[in-house]
Amino acid sequence: MRFNPGKPSMRIALLAAVATACLTIAMPTPATALPPPVPCQGCTAFPPTTDPWQIQFQGKLNFKVKKASVIDIDGFDNSAATVSTLEAGGRKTLCYISAGSWENWRPDQGDFPPELLGNVYDGYPDERWLDIRRMDLLAPILEARIQMCKDKGFDAVDPDNLNGFENDTGFPLTAGDQINFNAWLANLVHSKGLAVGLKNDGPQVGTLVNYYDFAIVESCFQYEECSPYESFVQNGKAVFAIEYKRPKKYCAEAKLLGFSAIYKRPDLKASRITC
Repeated sequence: MRFNPGKPSMRIALLAAVATACLTIAMPTPATALPPPVPCQGCTAFPPTTDPWQIQFQGKLNFKVKKASVIDIDGFDNSAATVSTLEAGGRKTLCYISAGSWENWRPDQGDFPPELLGNVYDGYPDERWLDIRRMDLLAPILEARIQMCKDKGFDAVDPDNLNGFENDTGFPLTAGDQINFNAWLANLVHSKGLAVGLKNDGPQVGTLVNYYDFAIVESCFQYEECSPYESFVQNGKAVFAIEYKRPKKYCAEAKLLGFSAIYKRPDLKASRITC
């Protein structure tokens, strides 16, 4: 999935479940003890910043986007030459992949065993949730994707869909399952010598901030869900925020929090409005 600002219908349906399980979500109990964070030796650092960033997944890539020292692009759709050009221009590059969903247009879509595929992602008929409990089956697929990012010269990985436990995946995923998977994934990326960002898993930031090097969060100002991510800034790590609607004063709030915030259209083409 390339855009998930939080559809009102989905969010309303989740409120009751969240309310009844608030203690579990706020303090998730892993199914097994979490492994210690794997240090990222020699990885690119992403300190807190309020400077604008860029994310572009569609349309002709804008190499000359102004005032963006960090740019997030699709790992499959862009070549090593493209990454090299961006790096030569002083950009830090993020490699977008989906870690928690299957996409039927990817070249490795046939590598996913059928038992991994769950419900269709609401609003995205070509995408299905994955059973993240089966890390044994996911490991070789995700390792190959992360290696692709490394081979193309990216600085870091932006793994999407790390909050399946909050959605109707078709699997009985728990908060513990999710935090186990997310910690395991961060360690896997670090083992490849790349930094990694936490995407949209606010309820588990308290633990995962120790595993991830920065955060990417969608629509947190619109839905007033930014506060958990302050932990990243407090730990010397960047928060890159995307808003698809422009709440009043969100730029002022972003600067106070130390977030890098931009406004984007849902198609995630080159255009953006910076704070």
